[in-house]
Amino acid sequence: IYAMNLLRVLVRQPLEIHLILTADGRKVASHEIGQEGRMAYILEKHFGAVRHPEARLVEHDPENYFAAPASGSFHHDGMVVLPCSMKTLAAVASGQAGNLLTRAADICLKERRPLVLVPRESPLSRIHLENMLRVTRAGGIILPPAPGFYHQPKTIEDLVNFVVARVMDQLGISHDLLNEWGTNAPADHRI
Repeated sequence: IYAMNLLRVLVRQPLEIHLILTADGRKVASHEIGQEGRMAYILEKHFGAVRHPEARLVEHDPENYFAAPASGSFHHDGMVVLPCSMKTLAAVASGQAGNLLTRAADICLKERRPLVLVPRESPLSRIHLENMLRVTRAGGIILPPAPGFYHQPKTIEDLVNFVVARVMDQLGISHDLLNEWGTNAPADHRI
């Protein structure tokens, strides 16, 4: 649901979005959202996504090493792995580019582009934590899906959008999901 909400928000903007969904990711998505098929169709028909006229969603085969994200010469603003399994985290942490997803993540690290990994496991083992530290030291960003409550969420979607907003903040993409801290708070009272 995090990934679907992120995509729904991204396609509202004039962006080119490249999606790499692994076979395991497709199985998890099918189980969790009860839908199969192309993400563009699922977004529009089942998640009510309204696409900006200049938005473009490109879905890549995770085994296609000739796709644009496999090359450092493909310029983009960053990458998000959402959700990020511990298998994918371990591959990224060790430089194992076994499919297009992990190759694209490896490219982000070597080209110093933003790479945001949103892990899906809990609790975390020492191995998970060490892999997260390795990715962080290599320049990646670990963003656990831990919603805050200071914005007084009313729905599950509010909680999901809190995490989605954090992801978008890391990529420098504007959004209207949350107000900046302090914009709705009363002014400080000083004596």
